Amino acid sequence: MKILVTGASSGIGYDAAKTLARKGHTVFAAARRVSQMESLKEFGVTPVFLDVSDEAAIDACLAVTGPLDALVNCAGYGYFGAIENVSMEEARRQMEVNLFGLAALCKKVLPGMRSQGHGRIVNISSVAGKACLYFGGWYHVSKYAVEAFSDCLRMEMKPFGVDVVLIEPGATRTAWGLIAADHLVESSVGTPYEEPALAEASLMRKGFSGKFFSEPAVVTRAICRAVLAKRPRARYRIASGSSTMVFWHAVLPARWWDAAVRLLGSPRLARWAEKL
Repeated sequence: MKILVTGASSGIGYDAAKTLARKGHTVFAAARRVSQMESLKEFGVTPVFLDVSDEAAIDACLAVTGPLDALVNCAGYGYFGAIENVSMEEARRQMEVNLFGLAALCKKVLPGMRSQGHGRIVNISSVAGKACLYFGGWYHVSKYAVEAFSDCLRMEMKPFGVDVVLIEPGATRTAWGLIAADHLVESSVGTPYEEPALAEASLMRKGFSGKFFSEPAVVTRAICRAVLAKRPRARYRIASGSSTMVFWHAVLPARWWDAAVRLLGSPRLARWAEKL
């Protein structure tokens, strides 16, 4: 099976590319930071440069890989901050990487998959596409959009033998959360949102560097099932707190959910977490 994994320079993408190659598949790992994928070569993975927001880079990447049996879209990032504080340029960048770049890749590989009568597209969404957290604004918008895009594409491609699968991880211990926390601080210092934003950033750093969040391997197992299963599920919700978060978001009144989530911006809670 020939597989392209995007966002493979770190975290979930890196682990997924390595694991799929170990299972005997031909894997191409794509990201902007090619040097960080050099170590994947020892597992038989071929690193390829890819900027998902650049159509020419997408074409160049697919010229290297040729027709694919599976595409795993892991590329993405989170720029956290109050909607008032995040520039529209940054908001567009978030959508360009997390949604439009993903969509552009899908559109490029679909003709080949359709003509060969089979294929698998696995899009890494998040529970952030099902429920919103404090200061997650544009990141949540992008992930809600990935959910809708994937659901529509799944219906369209089913008659052609192409499966579209969503992976919805909960809290996973990767550098993603630390970077998102840095963005939250960057966008909030000197603004009316500074105190709760810094408190939440502190909690994020504590969580993503602690022992309570799931390892990337948990998500990788779901990706492997999504890629290799004869009849994959439409979505896999895995990792720490994922089902719990979606459940409470569904059953709590909106005001109760909002109040609970805003506790994450409580300096008192942040100080308590620092003691753990």
